[in-house]
Amino acid sequence: MTLRTGRVLVCDDDGAIRTVIAQALRRCGHDVISVASIADMRRAIANRTPDLLVSDVILPDGNGLDEAAGLRTSHPGLPVIILSAQNTLTTAVRATEAGAFDYLPKPFDLDALSAAVASALGKGAQAPADTALIEDAALPLIGRSPAMQDVYRVIARVVGNDLTVLVMGESGTGKELVARAIHDLGQRSHAPFVAQNMAAIPRDLIEAELFGHERGAFTGAAQRVAGKFEQASGGTLFLDEIGDMPIEAQTRLLRVLQSGEFTTVGGARSIRADVRVIAASNRKLEALVAGGQFRQDLFYRLNVVPIDLPALRERRQDVPLLARHFLERAVEQGLPRKTLAADAIELLVAHHWPGNVRELENLMRRLAVLGRDAVIDAAELRANLGAPSPTAATQHPDLASAVLARLERFAREDPDVLDDGTLYDRIIAEVERPLIEAVLARCGHNQLRAARVLGINRNTLRKRLDTLGIGSARPVEAS
Repeated sequence: MTLRTGRVLVCDDDGAIRTVIAQALRRCGHDVISVASIADMRRAIANRTPDLLVSDVILPDGNGLDEAAGLRTSHPGLPVIILSAQNTLTTAVRATEAGAFDYLPKPFDLDALSAAVASALGKGAQAPADTALIEDAALPLIGRSPAMQDVYRVIARVVGNDLTVLVMGESGTGKELVARAIHDLGQRSHAPFVAQNMAAIPRDLIEAELFGHERGAFTGAAQRVAGKFEQASGGTLFLDEIGDMPIEAQTRLLRVLQSGEFTTVGGARSIRADVRVIAASNRKLEALVAGGQFRQDLFYRLNVVPIDLPALRERRQDVPLLARHFLERAVEQGLPRKTLAADAIELLVAHHWPGNVRELENLMRRLAVLGRDAVIDAAELRANLGAPSPTAATQHPDLASAVLARLERFAREDPDVLDDGTLYDRIIAEVERPLIEAVLARCGHNQLRAARVLGINRNTLRKRLDTLGIGSARPVEAS
């Protein structure tokens, strides 16, 4: 298949970023023009309208999102890809509101950008979503990791329509928060958001809870009661732990989703189901379908737009941000202000978090109430974390987590490291030392064999040993 190429206008005030993007897109066959400001962007478009605009948000003389919104009127056929270092849900939603074809958070992957450019040139401009913008401070979702950026992008795409959404994720990852964000940012935000945990309803009361019942419908039904579908009329109905719903109730729910109508228990009149349904489960519904515990046709009805929420251990770089957010929220609720020491942050990042974000939130609240000092150190944190779970005991923090923790520590103890140009060398040295030491030990301190395992020249290995100050090894044996 031949990919379509075109004339791409790149607008970013960072010359290095402009150069990298231009080189990558030219390798793909695109004609690229680079500018550094809104004024230059306008002149380039007036001179000759490009086939695609790639723009940063914060520019010296304006905002790329505002400019994209204006271009939607003046140049409706011009697709726009937004780049931003402000990697929040609000940015993703605003990019969608502005009619952007796609939104990529910085730092971005060049392959992902090239793919987005090819897709945009093939499909043209994106229809804007009609959404209500709310401030970051009011948003329930916190995180700037790549995994959360993927979640934000999906949310931004669905807030302007009524498509059914299925949110999958472990307990404590924030599935209801995602549902609330979709509701609060969407066209039904003026109407009720009603949440129901399906696992909390007795089997014989599920239909009455969801669809309501008439007076005398069953023993104890002394009056008519509206069900969750009726209570959520005009708004959003969030069905949590949908995998725990009995088969017989699944059949009734499927009929409502298919027909858009329901009847109360004991009733005869059809009622229109004017709700957006968002379902969630911490169990794999595909496995339940295979085991005959969940209807396949209902799964397809619910799984129109899937959102997979990552476990907290899969986005460890968000842990410090979340922890500080929860401590700040505790202050707003009248609790003492607490901060985290560098060693405490390292411990938080390395923890396995079997209870996910909910566990972290509860821990921060407990420390805000019970913490002895204004600064929470690793010793106090360790005392409140309790004994590690069997899973956590065998779970070693991955390399990325260790690097993130070390970066946090550098930033706290020596802020100049972020500006003096030594960060790369310092991090590499800390990663390289344990790697070389481990390989040497594994190879019986045979430098020649260790060099082969590492894939480097023996002389290079010797130089690295000297540079890193690693103690003398045993004499190299011929091999």
